Amino acid sequence: MSFSNLVYEKLRGVPKGRVTSYQELAKAIGNPKASRAVGNALNKNPYAPKVPCHRVVKSDGSIGGFAEGSKKKIKMLEGEGLRIKNKKIVDFEKKLYRF
Repeated sequence: MSFSNLVYEKLRGVPKGRVTSYQELAKAIGNPKASRAVGNALNKNPYAPKVPCHRVVKSDGSIGGFAEGSKKKIKMLEGEGLRIKNKKIVDFEKKLYRF
């Protein structure tokens, strides 16, 4: 299985209303130093929204990048019940999904 497909497969497990980080996702696929590569794979995600790349944020809870722009990412996350303030997830530690 390709690196990107490993990322997509693992990410499918993040439930609605929760987020994970690029770093957590990299650890979950067995390559903890591959956070940037995870981001690159998600930027090319051909399976959105089945593979919910909008649920991946930075390790500090800030929104991070999104192929369709950060405003769209925020709107999608808020639509799932998450609160965002100053481009950061409110109660990030409680909303963080760890594999």
